[in-house]
Amino acid sequence: MMSVTLRRRFHVFPSLRHENPLGLPRTRTKPPEMPRRGGLPQKRPIPNVKKTVVVASGKGGVGKSTVAVNLALAMAKSGSKRVGILDLDIFGPSIPTLMGLNHREEPELTNNGALVPLMNHGIPCMSMGFLMPRKEGMEGEDVAIVWRGLMVQKATQQLLFDVDWRDSSGSELDALVIDMPPGTGDVPLTLGQLVNVDGAIIVSTPQDVALADVQKGIAMFRKVSMPITGMVLNQGYLIPPGSTIPFRLFGTADGYRRLADRAGIPTLAELPLVPGVSASGDRGVPYALWNKQEDGVAGAQWLESMENLAKRMWEALG
Repeated sequence: MMSVTLRRRFHVFPSLRHENPLGLPRTRTKPPEMPRRGGLPQKRPIPNVKKTVVVASGKGGVGKSTVAVNLALAMAKSGSKRVGILDLDIFGPSIPTLMGLNHREEPELTNNGALVPLMNHGIPCMSMGFLMPRKEGMEGEDVAIVWRGLMVQKATQQLLFDVDWRDSSGSELDALVIDMPPGTGDVPLTLGQLVNVDGAIIVSTPQDVALADVQKGIAMFRKVSMPITGMVLNQGYLIPPGSTIPFRLFGTADGYRRLADRAGIPTLAELPLVPGVSASGDRGVPYALWNKQEDGVAGAQWLESMENLAKRMWEALG
């Protein structure tokens, strides 16, 4: 008797559909469907984007978002090209703060229902943080997203395929830098299965606890055939004021180098720990736009390493 009652209740309840979790009108270009039984969908480029660069790490808190925004600015500067940044961290978006856009209004929509990126520092940006509902007395970043996997997948698809990256003259982006969330969950899997990625950068700090998760991230990227261009060691060393001798605050880089050698991935940059990098991000002005003299030798080395990283990425992208 009890089982019959339960079955009736399940039949009475309406089915839940999450076709459009961001509440956006559909564009004319339909996003590809997630894979079903019988094979994977064919990967395709992001609309109006020539090259796609992913900045990722299996570990959170390693400075991945900071590297992503500064890389985008450095690539735009060194290549004299149009470069944008897409924040795919659905639950904890950092790009609005790092790019000084956390108090801006919601993005506008084109006539086709696509999102128009917000602009700052000459870089078009899109993030889930721009689309958060604003409750009375609360900022958008104070509102938590509580979604299950299907909602996250749909939101990721819309951020990938329902954004119009063209400028007012109709020019495409030469490169889009994508800031990935930590871990190996729905978002990186959705990206890896649906999008043609031209290059990926793996960011890590020297600690073994970070390297263990980074190794898992590398394995996942290779499983979905995402090309890894190289690795970046962040906060690798500290140069105390008045000194030129590096101090390994978080331990030696031996474990990082062993992982890179074992994985066969080149190191594209080793960035020092610089207080101004964090301070500039909190102010919404990426360190790539900062004054080199404020942090002495370490600041100059950080900026030089980022400039070299941008040049190496352009070379790898062709």
